[in-house]
Amino acid sequence: MQIILLDKVVNLGNLGEVVKVKDGYARNFLIPSGRARRATADAIKEFEVRRADLEKAAAEKLAQAQAAGEKLAGTTVKLTQKAGVDGRLFGSVTNFDIAEELIKAGYALTKAQVRMPHGPIKVVGDSAVSVSLHTDVVVEVNVSVYGETA
Repeated sequence: MQIILLDKVVNLGNLGEVVKVKDGYARNFLIPSGRARRATADAIKEFEVRRADLEKAAAEKLAQAQAAGEKLAGTTVKLTQKAGVDGRLFGSVTNFDIAEELIKAGYALTKAQVRMPHGPIKVVGDSAVSVSLHTDVVVEVNVSVYGETA
């Protein structure tokens, strides 16, 4: 299916590009979320009329994400989990746990924005995770996991 992008989409394209994607991806995700429209002649004409407004809105989103990223960069999240004597956790620290702590600290984000490249944290210690605030703004956050004996 041919679609026109109304927002920048990772690994697909930038605002205003006409791209071909699988029908299900367009119908079930891109179009309902407002990131794309079918690339009909009428839709392309309408997009060209609205292009300046969409670019302005995209620039504002990017500026907000960069401002939030500057505040979030270098933040340390401290979590306490039950652990054994060898330093392994009796569970794991997931992106949900990290997002929950960042929300308590006053940052507005979702668990899907917390990216854990090596999977859940299963040992006591420090590790780094990335937080994707925008397609162009990715910030590193330090996570310190402390063990608590039962």
